[in-house]
Amino acid sequence: MYSASSPYRIITVCTGNICRSPMAELMLAEALDAGGLGGAVAVDSAGTTSYEAGHPIDPRAARVLSAHRIHSESHIARCWRPEWFRERDLILALDVDHYGWLHETAPNSETLAKIRMLRSFDPSVTGRSTLDLGIEDPWYGGHHDFDVTWNLIKAAVPGIVAHARAAVATQDYDPQQVRSIS
Repeated sequence: MYSASSPYRIITVCTGNICRSPMAELMLAEALDAGGLGGAVAVDSAGTTSYEAGHPIDPRAARVLSAHRIHSESHIARCWRPEWFRERDLILALDVDHYGWLHETAPNSETLAKIRMLRSFDPSVTGRSTLDLGIEDPWYGGHHDFDVTWNLIKAAVPGIVAHARAAVATQDYDPQQVRSIS
């Protein structure tokens, strides 16, 4: 878990780590900073596959983020590593196939409890089935699909920030001791 010497850790997960999960990572990081939680909560992202590992963010995702003054130039796609099940406190799947993959590869029941659909934090979809909470891959579409992705992630961000704030509030936190995640 986390302690005063390490932040609460969130990871967002999609297929290739070039569209949805880096958008969610960067949007969450921005919101957490704005909410005063930047030092207490760390966010990163990964893909369930290595298809895009080493590549930058999709230019269409970068365009949407840039339009909202969020910089994405430093993002480099990477593939999920099994030790992150243990090292992350909240694992957010962007679509149902990622959720299923994470559940299938999770090493134990403690890990399963960490896995959530990102949109499960959107109050407008409360009570819906997990199967209805996915964000379709915008990679196959055009600019409009990336705008839709932005809007779906944005609707869940306040709920995730509130969840992280509650988790951090239960800890004895000293921002001077926080380390970054890798």
